[in-house]
Formats: sequence, structure tokens, C-alpha cells
Amino acid sequence: MNTRPWTVDDDLWALIEPLLPPWPGRSPGPRPVADRLCLQGVLYVLYNDIAWQLLPLELGFGSGQTCWRRLERWQQADVFDQLHRILLAELNAAGELDWSRACVTS
Repeated sequence: MNTRPWTVDDDLWALIEPLLPPWPGRSPGPRPVADRLCLQGVLYVLYNDIAWQLLPLELGFGSGQTCWRRLERWQQADVFDQLHRILLAELNAAGELDWSRACVTS
């Protein structure tokens, strides 16, 4: 078991990265924190149930505000809905889903 559950491994990142919206060619301000690091910062905040402003800078994920803004950007781009569908399709293809317990609504 991973002692840092907020770490995004290469296999998962390979699924997520193509779903992320591209950065504008010339964005003002400092160079943005890498998307993978921001995602790990988001997962750290969620896993540890802390406020965004309490995300430790020394972890290298960027500030809590940076991670929150990136999460908002990804939510607006439907990244997580797309990822959910991809993961369900992969699990279904591998026979790892028990559809007898599924609930469908209209």
C-alpha cells in the first residue's frame, strides 16, 4: 500500500493528462505549477480533510489557492466526468464491475 495515497502514479497520470485543458500559449505571471503536482495537492487536501490555505508549501504542490483554482478549471472542463467514464469502461472491459448492484435513474 502506498504510504502517500495522494501520489498519482504514472499509469493513472497517463489517463488523466490528456483530459486536462491546455494552458494558453502566453499566460501572465509566474510559470504555473505542474498539473500533476496540483492534482496531488488537491488529493492531499481531500485525504487529510484540511482547509485549502493549510496545504503545506514545502510539499511542492503549490499553494492551496493554486490547487483550488486548478480544480475549479478542471471541473469546468468536465475532466472528472470524463475520467469516471474512462475508468468505468476499463473496469467493465476487465470484468471488474458488479452491475447487479447498479442503480439507474432518468
